[in-house]
This record gives sequence, structure tokens and C-alpha cells, in this order.
Amino acid sequence: MILLLILVVFLYAFSGKRNNARSISKPNVSFLGEDNLFITNAAVSKLLIQNQQVVKKLSKETLDLNTLETALNSNPMIKSAEVYVAVDGTLSAEIKQKRPVARVSTNASYYIDDDGKFMPLSLNYTARVPMVTGYVEKNKLETVFKVASKIELDDFLKQHVVEINQNRDKNITLKLRKCKFDVFLGSLNALDKKINNLKAFYKKSLKEGTLEQYTKVNLQFDNQVVCTKI
Repeated sequence: MILLLILVVFLYAFSGKRNNARSISKPNVSFLGEDNLFITNAAVSKLLIQNQQVVKKLSKETLDLNTLETALNSNPMIKSAEVYVAVDGTLSAEIKQKRPVARVSTNASYYIDDDGKFMPLSLNYTARVPMVTGYVEKNKLETVFKVASKIELDDFLKQHVVEINQNRDKNITLKLRKCKFDVFLGSLNALDKKINNLKAFYKKSLKEGTLEQYTKVNLQFDNQVVCTKI
């Protein structure tokens, strides 16, 4: 029994030592969620570097997974990252990208992600999301983010809204696809009611063939839509 116990301890220590000394293989990068990549597989692999050495040359014992995860999560395109090493030495990284809901186009150009935060543009892929114009501050995106989120979750708005304009007073104006008129929301008070009024107006005007007769649709008043004709 004593010899058997010694043998088990020896084999466990020996296998553990060999496992820790095993060199890390080429990183295996996988993306969770959407297929459109704002950051490439190659770009993620480049981030998997520690102490100026290529990751695949490191041993499992010296590899610091927390450091690698921190490096990935610091990238403005990445929402979250999980890094782990399999028994065979395969280094894997599971990446969840940030998802844009609007694109700011003012004196600076960038996305607003689904958490309402800054996200840089990508050279790899361009998202088809509403444009944001007017007066927008990078650290004060709450109002346009709320409108953009509403648009993303509403089939009618997602199909028709192409631009969100915000003035200095944070009043919002929308521009619709193939329509000459501007839709003035004003503040975001009673936003759901305003959107329902817009849908009812659009449906009625489309049926009557009068959409081309207006230059402005004002939704800031309760229970009514005020239109300005050409």
C-alpha cells in the first residue's frame, strides 16, 4: 500500500510538471454572437502577448491568463473576453464584441454601443445604424442613446429612421428614409406616445398618398400631430 501510494504521488507530480511545462499552441480565437467582425482574428491574436514574447512560445506555468484577459478587455472593440488553456496546451480566447446602435457624425466620428458608451469606428466592418448629427458630446450620450435604443427595438423605426439630430437643448429631430419632412420629437417626455402618433400619421398619409406634401411633422404636443405643408 505504501509503495502504491508513493507511485501515485510520483505519477501525479510527474504529469503535473509535464503539463505545466507544455508549450502553448497557436491561439484559438472564437467570436460569440454576430458574424460581422469589427476586430479581426489576427488583431486579437496580436493582443495575446506577454512580456514581449509570442504567446505560443510560453509555457503553461508562466502564462498569466488574467493579464491576457485584461489586455483584451482594454480594447475598445471588445465587450468581454475569456481566456483559457486546454489540457493539450491550446490557448483559447472567447470574444464578445461591442454592438453599435448608432453612429455619431459631427466633428468626430464614432459609434455608440448597446451600453450607451463610446465605440470607435472599425476598418474591418461598417455597421448599418442610424446616423447621429447636431450637437453631441462624447461623455453625454444618454439622450441619443435612448432614442437609438428605441429605434433598434422597433421594427417600424428601424426600417425608416436614418438620422437622429440633437440640438444644444437636447431636443431630437428624426429624418426618415425617402421622406422630405423632418420629425420633431422635442424632449423625450412621453416618447412612446409620440412614436405611436408618428406611426399612425405615417400609415394614414401613406394610404392617402400625402407624404410628399409635408416639410415638418411636430410630435411634441400631446395627442396630436402638427404638420407643416410645402
